[in-house]
Amino acid sequence: MQEDFHYYATYCAAYIAGFSHEESLAICYSAQFVDNCSETLLEKIRAPRDAATTQLQLELMDARTDLLARHAITRIWSSFHFLPRDLFAPVKGGKMYCSKYRLICGPNGDLLKETVELARGKSLQAVGIAMHVLADTWAHMYFAGTPSLVINNIDAHFFEMREADGVPVRRKIRFHRNIAAGDDLETGAMIGTPAQMDENSVFNLGHGRAGHLPDYSFARYVYMPAWNGYQEVFKDNPSDYYHAFCQMVYALRFLRGELKEFRTETYDFERVQPYEEEIRTILNRRQPNACADWKAFGEKLSGETIGAFDIEAYQKEYKEAGEEEKPRTAPGMFFDAARAQKSMVTDRIFSSGNLLAGLSIRIGDIGSLKDLRGKKK
Repeated sequence: MQEDFHYYATYCAAYIAGFSHEESLAICYSAQFVDNCSETLLEKIRAPRDAATTQLQLELMDARTDLLARHAITRIWSSFHFLPRDLFAPVKGGKMYCSKYRLICGPNGDLLKETVELARGKSLQAVGIAMHVLADTWAHMYFAGTPSLVINNIDAHFFEMREADGVPVRRKIRFHRNIAAGDDLETGAMIGTPAQMDENSVFNLGHGRAGHLPDYSFARYVYMPAWNGYQEVFKDNPSDYYHAFCQMVYALRFLRGELKEFRTETYDFERVQPYEEEIRTILNRRQPNACADWKAFGEKLSGETIGAFDIEAYQKEYKEAGEEEKPRTAPGMFFDAARAQKSMVTDRIFSSGNLLAGLSIRIGDIGSLKDLRGKKK
């Protein structure tokens, strides 16, 4: 997903769930910051590098491809952007193939439940991180947060599902490498990472081969991944994104303390129903960026102004705080929550017998990070 959903739509979900305007801003800022908190940024502000929740393209291009480097990549991308749906999924094949297959992202898995429950009673920054992870389980379904040709590759059989005069039609998607040209939504020419036959190439990480299509709420497409026996899978983003939004509202009500239990496969359709038509209209509108639409909807909900996401805000607050104050700043609490989420997911992957994320780095509760806060690693 992109800033339109992680920032503005998350604000809307938080406000509908009962959070105040100020609380909703804190939650959505944290949700969006997951896509910005790289090692490069952390080094810049002298924050702990192990709190990284993403990797910049330049960082990935410079990344080694040895085993330890792949572990580090998998810990970040599986923890925050491609949360595994079933670490014990029944699958036939060699050990390495089974391990990679079991990291395929999808909604409503056990790790999602743990992710939401981990944020309960914690900071608003922890809530925002959980909402980012939850939302991405829907957008990034069928891809894995580890470099893998066999799992993440796509081939020429990739079609967008459109309608012409009310009749469903398939339009072939042509992936190219010209970043300057961008995505052409009318002709179906989309940016994608280049084909690399190396199973562990970073070009085969996540949905890079499929470009931005998984992040567009309007997109409906079919393709034939190797992990599915070269049988078609169909992705219906407008439906999936609506489910993600309704599940976020339900999860946020749980995190507010309004609900006693968080259950998977549960969506707050009733609370969202008064806004369903407007939300579905935004989701189905064919545009590369829906920030303006979600912002207008959020401001109509709360009657307040939603300022643009400012990547410098967290950095400034953290740099200007004294060493003893840093843990109590918004970024300090974000870093604690990020490290707790990463350690939980890594522990679960390792405990399942899957070594792709390396050895377990289970930290436990956020409180156990007290002596580590604010120290550069």
